[in-house]
Amino acid sequence: MAARQHWAEMGESTFIFGIWILYWVHRLLGRWPFMICLYPVVFVHWLLRPAVRAASLQYLQRLQASTGALGHDPDWRDSVRHMALFAETLLDKLLAVSGRYAFQQVRTEGREAFYDDARRGRGGIIVTAHIGCLELCRAMAEQRGQIRMNILVHTRHAERFNRLLKRLNPDNDLTLIEVTDVSPATALMLNTKIEAGEFIVIAGDRVPVSASKTVQAGFLGFPAPFPVGPYMFSSLLKCPLYLLGCIHEHGGYTIHFECLSEQVMLPRGQRDAVLARHAQDYADALTRLLQRSPYDWFNFFPFWDQTDDSTPLDR
Repeated sequence: MAARQHWAEMGESTFIFGIWILYWVHRLLGRWPFMICLYPVVFVHWLLRPAVRAASLQYLQRLQASTGALGHDPDWRDSVRHMALFAETLLDKLLAVSGRYAFQQVRTEGREAFYDDARRGRGGIIVTAHIGCLELCRAMAEQRGQIRMNILVHTRHAERFNRLLKRLNPDNDLTLIEVTDVSPATALMLNTKIEAGEFIVIAGDRVPVSASKTVQAGFLGFPAPFPVGPYMFSSLLKCPLYLLGCIHEHGGYTIHFECLSEQVMLPRGQRDAVLARHAQDYADALTRLLQRSPYDWFNFFPFWDQTDDSTPLDR
């Protein structure tokens, strides 16, 4: 069997050049001309990327089998729709950062405790996912001047898209921190940011480059590997752990805040079990969001196939 390719070696499926062109179509002509141009671009990309097609359909099939969220058995049309929503979301990321998105189309839920902590200068860990348009949350927070976010990334792949965001808004107050391993210096730097009332944002649905730093949790009926970083940092830095999600709803977006733990505690002898429990809580919260907006998860790689265990979980 051929060795499985880690997602970090596959590159990001963001087709930056095409989205940049479509952004200017939207800028000059509006949303409907953009949508007319979007589907041919997406369809060609879909045709040329069999691995992306397979990963998309696998996710949609498992979501439907586990939750019934789609209401029908998914086929190739659902996969195209999945990728088209991803491309449309990339446009919204550009619009949000450039200040051109209509923020009145964004609603929030569960943000009170999160913003209370921010106003008191209490920092924390935010675990997020590749779901929806999280740049909207960042842009809205920056407008209000209440929240400073630092994004942890495991590779340089995201930098191409973030350089594009910087071109649209040179004042974009975003800090990217590339981390391949957690050294004492890294922990000290992150602790300084937490003590200053800032937030560390970590994706909870991507296995880090060092694949051993994972635990297994059930996700859409199958075991999947999840990184332990968000939970380890909450424990190490003695700070709250929040979930931040964003989904398409009600003709716009809903930004979802949820406190997963006031502070992750890792007692000796139970560390692995507690980490797995927190990862399961995260996977369950992510599933609830995807039930509401099934096409909003943008991991176009073999997510479950990162592990050899492909046995369905008992339901």
